Parts: sequence; structure tokens; C-alpha cells
Amino acid sequence: MSPVPPPVPVSVVGVGADGWGGLAAAAQDVLASAEVLIGGPRQLDLLPAGECPGERVAWPSPLRPAVPRLAAEHAGRRVAVLASGDPMFYGIGRALSEELGPEALRVHPHPSSVSYACARLGWPVEDTEVVTVVGRPVARLAAALHDGRRVLVLSSGAASPREIAALLRERGFGPSRMRVLEQLGSEREDAYEGTADGWDRPPGDPLNVVAVDCRRDPASAVPRLGATPGLPDAAYEHDGQLTKRHVRAATLCALAPAPGELLWDIGGGSGSIGIEWMRTHPSCRAVAVERVPERAGRIGRNAAALGVPGLRVVTGSAPAALAGLPAPDAVFVGGGLTAPGLLDAVWEALPPGGRLVVNTVTLESEAVLGERHRRHGGDLVKLSVAHAVPVGGFTGWRQAMPVTQWSVVKPAAPPASCGSPAPPSSSSSDDDKDQQS
Repeated sequence: MSPVPPPVPVSVVGVGADGWGGLAAAAQDVLASAEVLIGGPRQLDLLPAGECPGERVAWPSPLRPAVPRLAAEHAGRRVAVLASGDPMFYGIGRALSEELGPEALRVHPHPSSVSYACARLGWPVEDTEVVTVVGRPVARLAAALHDGRRVLVLSSGAASPREIAALLRERGFGPSRMRVLEQLGSEREDAYEGTADGWDRPPGDPLNVVAVDCRRDPASAVPRLGATPGLPDAAYEHDGQLTKRHVRAATLCALAPAPGELLWDIGGGSGSIGIEWMRTHPSCRAVAVERVPERAGRIGRNAAALGVPGLRVVTGSAPAALAGLPAPDAVFVGGGLTAPGLLDAVWEALPPGGRLVVNTVTLESEAVLGERHRRHGGDLVKLSVAHAVPVGGFTGWRQAMPVTQWSVVKPAAPPASCGSPAPPSSSSSDDDKDQQS
């Protein structure tokens, strides 16, 4: 019996705006010998027909579902996939690797637009933050805005610079210097600049990168936002259902977010816990569950304003609304604690090593936490905050409602007695929502 020939790897070739002439000899050889060339129309048009006679296939839309089908259709043939710049940097290389497996690929990278832009600007790549708005909301940029920072924005088209300038003005960064670099690496390369406050340029070339020197307007009414949890309460739109700043910082500390992890924020209120969880790292994800539609809409607005528009909002009452959600790495319960079955459902959903943090301000819910603490262990603490306020001609302390917080890590081998009696019934999701200052 003849041996089965090994599968032919898919070549993934990065192409710059300079096209065929800018490719290394090895990349040219791959494209010239390919039987099938797959790419976007713009990339395919950069290849000379005489040098690259292979069959040309344009990516359909949506792209990702087509990857396995095209790979199967052309199995056994020499296939080359075209990508813009570095295929593994916000490029098609990721989708191909995840769908086909990295061992099925041979990647030939080209300098990315970020490398070109930093070379033109004299910016160290390692000190430059990169935000992409290709297929993503421009609101993502808000989380990267800090005075004195340099940010490169990968544009989605000719309208992106104007949208970026509008966001900078809205978030109090109107004095920021913007430089638009078009067609990087090609003979048609161009650049122009201005400030976000005065940006009035008409749309230019759709192939552009926007460099932002972040400068915050000290007179802006928008609160200054730091990089750690505990943003000012004024940064949020809310109706009083807000985990206040100091308790919020302690809560995020107990939740201990790590890159790539998923949080369930149950009883989302204004969304502050899920939002600040996601702001700790671009790969952090969160689902906010909120039963009141008006508040659910408010969570979405807050998430967009604070740079994490990817926060998922589920409108419904827990525990029913938790059905079908991806398994969490951590759960925060800030409202609806006394809903029958909620804590049992959350405990069941958590994997071993998952974290649970629950805040409450009522005696009834505190009793529930005391019982859970006896059964599962963890830390049970009382958080108390007081603010200095005028008292006549003097100053005194105004004590906010103390918050009882239970935090626990689910063990690898839960004890046999982890089943719990039903907590006191209540139809309200606001009875134990943290409203302290």
C-alpha cells in the first residue's frame, strides 16, 4: 500500500502597500508557485498576473466560516493566502491558525503598519500602545487615553480619523496631536497632522494609521481616569445603583482579574464592576446581568464611554438569565442575592479555582453570607467608609452604610456538604445592592 502523502501546508504571505516589489524573494517564490491564491480584492490586485498565474479566489463575507470550506476544497494543492502586513498581528493569520491549526501553516510576515508608523514617527514600538478599530467600535480607544501616552490606532477606513478626533474631544483629550499616515511603505505614502480640537480634514485614503500624542485638557469637565480600579463615581451615569469607588476598588482586588478571564457581574446596576474588570487588560471579558431594562441600557452606555464597548449585557433576572452563558472565571453578586437558588447556581457554574465575591448592605443578606461562609470558608469582611462633611462651621465624618463582603475560591474537590438550603425568598434585586459612598 502506498503511503499517504503528508498534507500540503497553507502559505500565509504578508503583503505591504508597496505590493509585489516590496516582497522578499522567498515570499515572491511562494506566490509564484502557488496553485491557488486567496485574499481580499485589494491584495490580489497587487500581484502581477504574469508572475503569479495561480487561480485567484476572493474571500467571501463572512470570512471566518469560509476558512474550513476553502481549505477542504483546495486540499492537496499549493495554497497561498494573502494578508496585509504581518499576518499574525490583527490579521488573517489568527483565524487560520485557530481554524486549521498552527502546524498547517507556513507564515511569511511582512513589516506591519505599526512597524512602519513607529519608524516614521521615531516612536519605540515597545512603548507604543496599539488599538484597532477595524471591525470594532472606535469607543475602544477611550480605555487607552492617558496624558502623555502615545497610541497608534489601526483605522477601519477613511472616516476613522474624524471619528477618532470626535472621541478625543468627547473624553477631554481635545489638545491631543493627531498624525494620519496613509499608504505606509508605498510610493503614494503621505501624512498630515493637527489637533483633535481643530480637526477639520476631509476623509483621505482608506488605508491609514492614526498616531495620537495624548494630551488631556486640564479644564475638561470629564473626570481624570486612572489605570487602576476605583474610578471616580462621576465617571458613571447611574441612578444610585452603583458600587461606590472605595468599595469597588476593594471588590476588584478580591476578584483578582487576570488576562483573558471572564467575569459574571450579577445585578449589574450601572456596570461599574464589569467595566473596571475589563479595563484591567484588553483581553478580559465580562457579562453584566441586569433585570431592569433601563439600567441594562445604562450599562451599555457606561461601557462605551469608558472604553470597553465589548462588555456583554444580558437583560433578565438571575439565576434564570445565567442559562447558556459561557463558564466564568469569577463571579460578582451585587444585587438579587436573596433570589432563590442564585448562590447555588453560581457555585455550580464556577470551575475549581474560580472566585466568588458577594457584597451586601442588608441584615437579611448578611445572614445568608454568614451561612455560606461557615460552609465554604473564604473571607468575610466588613467594609466601612466615612467622608468628611461640613458640620456647621466645622468638619465631621459622615458614615456610609457598611458593606459586608464574602469572597471565596472554589476548591478543586468541593466538600460533600456543599449543598445549601434555599435562602430567604425575595422578588427584589435591589434589596442588597451596594449603594454606599
